Amino acid sequence: MHLIAVGLSLPFKLIRMKAFLSLCFFLPVVVSAQNSLTLQGQVTGLKDGTMVVMTDANQPTDTLAKTVATKGTFLLKAKLKEPTIVNIGFGPGLAAMTFLGNSNVKATGNLTDLSKMKFTGSNIPADFQAFQDTFNPIFAELSSQVQLMQSGRGNDSNMARMEFLKDSIDQQVDLFINQRRSSPVSGFLVFLGFQIKGDLLKTENRYARLKPEAVNNSYGVFVKDAVSKSKVTAVGSMAQDFTQTDTSGVNVSLSSFRGKYVLVDFWASWCGPCRQENPNVVENYNKFSTKNFTVLGVSLDRPGQKDRWLDAIHKDRLNWTHVSDLQFWNNAVAKQYNVQSIPQNLLIGPDGKIIAKDLRGPALEAKLCEILGCGK
Repeated sequence: MHLIAVGLSLPFKLIRMKAFLSLCFFLPVVVSAQNSLTLQGQVTGLKDGTMVVMTDANQPTDTLAKTVATKGTFLLKAKLKEPTIVNIGFGPGLAAMTFLGNSNVKATGNLTDLSKMKFTGSNIPADFQAFQDTFNPIFAELSSQVQLMQSGRGNDSNMARMEFLKDSIDQQVDLFINQRRSSPVSGFLVFLGFQIKGDLLKTENRYARLKPEAVNNSYGVFVKDAVSKSKVTAVGSMAQDFTQTDTSGVNVSLSSFRGKYVLVDFWASWCGPCRQENPNVVENYNKFSTKNFTVLGVSLDRPGQKDRWLDAIHKDRLNWTHVSDLQFWNNAVAKQYNVQSIPQNLLIGPDGKIIAKDLRGPALEAKLCEILGCGK
């Protein structure tokens, strides 16, 4: 599934996923009284002979239906596997976006402003229009703030504004889905909210509030799967045990560290950001290793590149236990913990429960000071 831009260009990089933009789901057909879509359209300015094409917005190369316009009108028929976001194309750079299921829908508009095209006959496109009216202005401003921060021209006030906008979106999500518990657009919005805020408990609660017809689609499947996987690393949950070989080929288990505070650090010698973060981890290891704290490195180095792994450990002075199966992204522990990008870490307490995660930069020292104390 490709994450589509819903009338904006907000760079959704708020969830760490290695291959999120290429996910594809095989889903059950939504049960309904009608098993096909009929879309009748009338567009002012549409010339005879114009090819009208409906494509899946998540997979733009997937043509769902096409026809030739006559006297400003067109008729598209398709059997959709599920309600989904589609683009209705009228030529290069000319398209209208909406959300459709298997029903009879009429579309009216003007070729000069397809963003104002109206779809009637089904609640789904009406819900999507309500979504766009409510959220697109907020998304547009958030996109601008994100671009400022990424360009290096942002400041604390821009960061504060970003957080305010994300909180505003969060509030509007609940208002929207509470009014449309049966709508597939609500399922899409729960998915989008999870991308923006990443709040596991809130997302799970929202999903539970929706009716089956709202979540029997790729967005609902993604949310359910993401919530399930996120529980593996949820703060407060028991860290799953694992065993992998160290640099000498000896098996090391996470459970052997029980009784200590241990930072499970996912990294690799080829990972630039990991190597940049290593001095911070070293500094904190040296500072807190006498306070019942240690680090367990899990490397995602490539097959046949053990020497590079060992060389990076030596050069970066990573004087703690390291394990790896040298299987790159197929590292068994990384897959067990749903690691989609690195660097990534988990701080585990003496009782085996996850205390915190993704502690980098000053956040790592701050957390360790909080639980272990920073007094001499």
